[in-house]
Amino acid sequence: MATESSEGEEDTKLTGGTPQLVVDSDLREMAKNAAWSVSSCKPGNGVSSLRDDNYETYWQSDGAQPHLVNIQFQKKVKLQLVALYVDFNLDESYTPSKVSVRAGDGFHNLKEIKTVELVKPNGWMNIPLSGNDPRETFVNTFMLQIAVLSNHLNGRDTHVRQIKVFGPQP
Repeated sequence: MATESSEGEEDTKLTGGTPQLVVDSDLREMAKNAAWSVSSCKPGNGVSSLRDDNYETYWQSDGAQPHLVNIQFQKKVKLQLVALYVDFNLDESYTPSKVSVRAGDGFHNLKEIKTVELVKPNGWMNIPLSGNDPRETFVNTFMLQIAVLSNHLNGRDTHVRQIKVFGPQP
């Protein structure tokens, strides 16, 4: 996976993807016990498809953009990485091209912490949540929101096949 960023530009471009999820051994999946919701979905393609560890299933939105995935935690957690499994070869115009990651205490105070552009992604796309300051290695939050702002080929609805959220080991 290549990462490009130019000085003064907030968007990060991510290309490629990996068929297998690869994360540092000092990270653990944090969202197993979280409450998940989506802004909309087609029948049979809901939030459970994002968490079933099956690359053949997917969440499909059904409505106007942005398409939202909300992940709410019972207590404040430290998060370091969001991993999305998307497949341009299978999903074409349904594939996200611009994604925003937001964090906060709840819906009322979400702040954008990262915006990425996905260029024909195929596989796991890792989005680090660290800031520009090297000391900012994680986000401490009650809620994470992943917003699909646009799709490839000006597609309307979106497909996301899997989402995993990682934080540091205790």
